[in-house]
Amino acid sequence: MRIEDVRWLICWRVGACNGGGKWFGSEFVLIWIYRLIFIPVVLAASPKLIFRMRKRGGYSEAFSTRFGQGLALPEKKEGARRIWIQAVSLGEMLAIEPMLRALAADERNEIFLTATTSTGYAIAKEKYSDFVVGLAYFPLDFWLFSRRVWNVAKPDLAICAETEMWPEHMRQARKRGVPMLLVNARLSDRSFKYSLKLKSFISGELDNLSFVLAGSLQDSERFEALGFDQSRIEVTGNMKVDVSIDPLLSGDDRRELKRSLKLGDGFLILGSSTWPGEEEMMLEAYRRVREMLPEAKMIIVPRHGERRDEIRGVMEEQASGLRWHFKSEGMPTEDIDVLIGDTHGELRGFTQISDLAFIGKSLPPHKEGQTPIECGLLGVPMVFGSGMSNFKSIHSRLVESGAACKVREHGEAIQAIVDLAQDAGKREAMVRGSRNWALASKGALQRTLTKIQEFLDQVN
Repeated sequence: MRIEDVRWLICWRVGACNGGGKWFGSEFVLIWIYRLIFIPVVLAASPKLIFRMRKRGGYSEAFSTRFGQGLALPEKKEGARRIWIQAVSLGEMLAIEPMLRALAADERNEIFLTATTSTGYAIAKEKYSDFVVGLAYFPLDFWLFSRRVWNVAKPDLAICAETEMWPEHMRQARKRGVPMLLVNARLSDRSFKYSLKLKSFISGELDNLSFVLAGSLQDSERFEALGFDQSRIEVTGNMKVDVSIDPLLSGDDRRELKRSLKLGDGFLILGSSTWPGEEEMMLEAYRRVREMLPEAKMIIVPRHGERRDEIRGVMEEQASGLRWHFKSEGMPTEDIDVLIGDTHGELRGFTQISDLAFIGKSLPPHKEGQTPIECGLLGVPMVFGSGMSNFKSIHSRLVESGAACKVREHGEAIQAIVDLAQDAGKREAMVRGSRNWALASKGALQRTLTKIQEFLDQVN
């Protein structure tokens, strides 16, 4: 269970108490139901949450800020504008990097940055510590915890990324008269389905947002369907497409990285952010590719590195005769066939040395999909399943441009990987499709910054 699931569970109970909007019409009553339900639900869910956090690791530093404790920020400088930016995890933190750096370049702006997961916090500390005034975990969305952080942070503008619509957080902003923007805003199929069922509660809470900068037209339409004012929505596009690939490896760098990983100079397949069940598919596809391309190698990058024991079991059972190595155990010392990239922050480098990629969390039973954006920007031909609801408009345009191959199930994925591995002409056409897609998709960052600046200009 994720903390986001707890949010939906709490909202569901509020909706049940509200009887679909028939019992209580007052937003004041509904937010107090939310507040009263919050702690019991979190306590009930805490064994699963704690197990998940212990398995992932990395939560020991600054974790007290989840409860509104231990946060220390410098006094705001005279004439400064403090911006509180919340992004969930590693992906969102990387996506907002250009926005963060552009805002920090204005000396009048002070940035307070929060994350939800340990991976998000770690990457934020690594990349942004030198220019933010504070870095913390996002407080649990309970009245007292949220209020404590708001009282310390005292932001002039709040920005949340993608799906970060927490009722208490939004309510605290409105209470203080602080504008709150949702950037790269999206609603997955799953979130939209739940939101429609909870519309009587959700629509009132969404009113606490000042503006929604939607990642796509479909996302804009979904916010409208939930009752959000159309005049406060703008389709700015997805900033993930504007992300700068850093470091961008040269040809020599790529060859040296492959050699240092003991992956040779041959064809290389990448499993990008795989989930349970997809590693087995990748191994079967790889065995079939090797029948035609004996020098082919493979990298599997699980979305969650803490699954390494589970993946080790898969490798021991299904990778007989293959030489494999876990990156968390250091650099390989002899030639290998399969590298398991169970470390953080290396997927971009692995993507750049790959000739073909499979995008994870996209095959049944998974439905959300991991990001295909970096493969598209780097011109890596890709295969993904039909479960890409988190990137619905992006994955459709990638397919339309010829940059990606969409499949329905595991068998089709294996066949697509095998077919593309032996068809260099098709892969080159997909590379050209990626370039066309990237050129047509840019501009979200500047549109987002323009709207943020409009709100910053209103700060006294």
